[in-house]
Amino acid sequence: MAVSPPVCDFGWTAPDLALPGTDGRTYALKDIRGPKGTLIMFICNHCPYVLAVRDRMIRDARDLQALGIGVAAICSNDASAYPEDGIEGMRRVAEELDLPFPYLHDEDQSVARAYGAVCTPDFFGFDAGMGLQYRGRLDASRKQAGPPDLRRDLYEAMKQVAETGHGPAEQIPSMGCSIKWKDAA
Repeated sequence: MAVSPPVCDFGWTAPDLALPGTDGRTYALKDIRGPKGTLIMFICNHCPYVLAVRDRMIRDARDLQALGIGVAAICSNDASAYPEDGIEGMRRVAEELDLPFPYLHDEDQSVARAYGAVCTPDFFGFDAGMGLQYRGRLDASRKQAGPPDLRRDLYEAMKQVAETGHGPAEQIPSMGCSIKWKDAA
C-alpha cells in the first residue's frame, strides 16, 4: 500500500544526526550540509517506488550538488525483516551505482522518527540555515518511472531554494512504500 508524507512544515529545523555510512565514516548533519541547502532522502534498496526513480535521484543529486546543495540518503528500514536493506546490501548498492552522496544506515530508526519520515522515498529539502523548504516528490513517477520529460519537481524546488532560500508554496507529496518499522518491544 502506498503512503504519502504530510505537507511541508516550512522553517522546521533539521534534527542533527550521527549515522554510519556505507564508506565506513560516521556522518553528522554538518558533514552533509551544503552552502546553499541540504537534501536528506529516506530511501531503501527494495522499494519499487525507489527502484523506479533511482537513476533520476542520482542525476538530480549530482545536479543539486553542483548548485551547492549537500545531499545524503538514509535507509531506516528494519534490516532483520528486510535483509537487503541492511548495511551490507546498502554497501553493495552504493558501490554498484557509484552513489555521489553518503548512504547512511539508521539501524535504530531514531533519525527517521526525529524527521517524521513515513515512506521511501521521502525527501526533506532544507535551506542554508537548515529550515525545511521542500517535502515533495521527485517527479510524477510512481511504481514505474514516468516518461523522461517529466517535470523535475525536486530538482526545480531545490534549485529555487539554492537561489532564493525559499521553496515553492505548492508542493505535491512524495509517494512510496511505508518505512518498515521494527516491532515495538
